[in-house]
Amino acid sequence: MLPPGSNLWSIKTHQATRGSMVENPQTLIRPEVMDGWLRLLAPVRRYHRHRVVGMERIPEEGPAILVIHHSLATYDGFLFAACVYESTGRVPTALGDDLLFRTPWLKQLAWDTGIRPASPKAGADLLRAGQLMFVSPGGMWESLRPSDEARTLRWGERVGFCRLALRTQVPLVMVACPAADDIYTVKKSQITDRIYQRLRIPFPIARGIGPTPIPRPIHLTHYVAAPVVPPLHDPVEEDHQVRALRERCEVAMTDLLALPR
Repeated sequence: MLPPGSNLWSIKTHQATRGSMVENPQTLIRPEVMDGWLRLLAPVRRYHRHRVVGMERIPEEGPAILVIHHSLATYDGFLFAACVYESTGRVPTALGDDLLFRTPWLKQLAWDTGIRPASPKAGADLLRAGQLMFVSPGGMWESLRPSDEARTLRWGERVGFCRLALRTQVPLVMVACPAADDIYTVKKSQITDRIYQRLRIPFPIARGIGPTPIPRPIHLTHYVAAPVVPPLHDPVEEDHQVRALRERCEVAMTDLLALPR
């Protein structure tokens, strides 16, 4: 699961529309919903002493794809989204895993908080509407990495996010929290792998404080890389351009994950 919300307003517009619905509710959330998330996340932010380095690299206007590294804890992405909102007045939307929209109560929660089913069309529509959009190329599979694979990528052969950026001419911004992989110790397990591969359901064997599922009070720092700007789209050379763009993104994300925890 990824951070909720959509690109709502500039700060001034947010203040002016507080408490009322804004246009195009399919891609916007109500101000009171975002305020509720901020209240819910406040103690979590204090618990982890969360901070962001490089927030100035988040565009204050216009579309962008925020490529986030997926930890097992998952909620670290929500903490980052809250900081984006407080700093820029924007709340990134997210493309969510299909499992969210196959689970009745999660489906409604995801929709209400701005998460949309992942598809190229949905992504293109959000970007054309000027949204900041979160994607996690590794998805749920990346979040299930055992601890001996901490701070590594599980992107496989996925290039859809780069193809989307190229076709829409939108920058990609890498975002990573290296310490998020220390919130839980995740055991390497064939059971976890088989259940996910066959059913696409997460079944991690993990522990936090002691033998419990309580998350460790790890200090969390999100790092934001400089935008990766796609070249001018050439339909004839698209596959080559996509592969080169993917390589640039992979290098940028790997560099972030190597930063101090």
